[in-house]
Amino acid sequence: MKTNEYVKELKAKSLAELGEELVAAKKELFNLRFQNATNQLDNTSRIKEVRKNIARIQTVIAQQSK
Repeated sequence: MKTNEYVKELKAKSLAELGEELVAAKKELFNLRFQNATNQLDNTSRIKEVRKNIARIQTVIAQQSK
């Protein structure tokens, strides 16, 4: 999914939905780090992508809470 489409999708969600999305992304990041530590992760670039998605979600939450 393109970045702009993802951000538009995030902006359309409510704060509760964004919170759920944030929790899911953090769980995914934890699992990816765990797999990386045990040498089971093939696509290491996914870690960077998930970290950026978490930052995007947090940014939208901050914008909507103002």
